[in-house]
Amino acid sequence: MNTSPPLPSGFPPTRHAQTGATLIVGLVLLLVLTVVGISGMNTATMEITMAGNTQFQEDAFQLAEDGIEVAIGTRAYSTDAPRIVDWLNNGVAPDRRAVTTYQMNTPAPGSSVGELEAFHFETTSVARGPRNATAQHTQRFFVIGRSL
Repeated sequence: MNTSPPLPSGFPPTRHAQTGATLIVGLVLLLVLTVVGISGMNTATMEITMAGNTQFQEDAFQLAEDGIEVAIGTRAYSTDAPRIVDWLNNGVAPDRRAVTTYQMNTPAPGSSVGELEAFHFETTSVARGPRNATAQHTQRFFVIGRSL
C-alpha cells in the first residue's frame, strides 16, 4: 500500500529512470585534475633541479674568484717562474687552484724612464663545485716596482 501522495508535474522522474551520468562526469573531472596535479609536480621538480644546478655553478664561479684572490692576496707571484697556489679546499675536498705567470715589464705610468716599472702577471684559477660544476677565470694585473 502506497501512502505517499502523488508528485506534482515538473518533479524529476523516480530513481529507477536515472542513468548515472553525474558519476561519469565527476570521475572524468577527477581524472583531469589528477593529470594536471601530476604535471604540476613534475614541473616543480624540474624547476628545483634547475635552480640547484644554477647554485652549483655559482658556487664554482665564486670558488674560482676566491682562487684568484688568494693568489694575489698572498703575493704568490714572481718574475722567475709560474707560481702555483695548489688545490685549496673548503673542508670537504680540494676545490680550487690558481697559477700565476709573469708576462712582461712596461714603464710605470707617471714615472721617469728606467725608475719604476710595471710587472705584468696573469692568474688563472680553476675551481670545482658541487656535482662537478667547474669554472675557470683569468685575471691580469700589474705591480709597480723598481727596475731590474
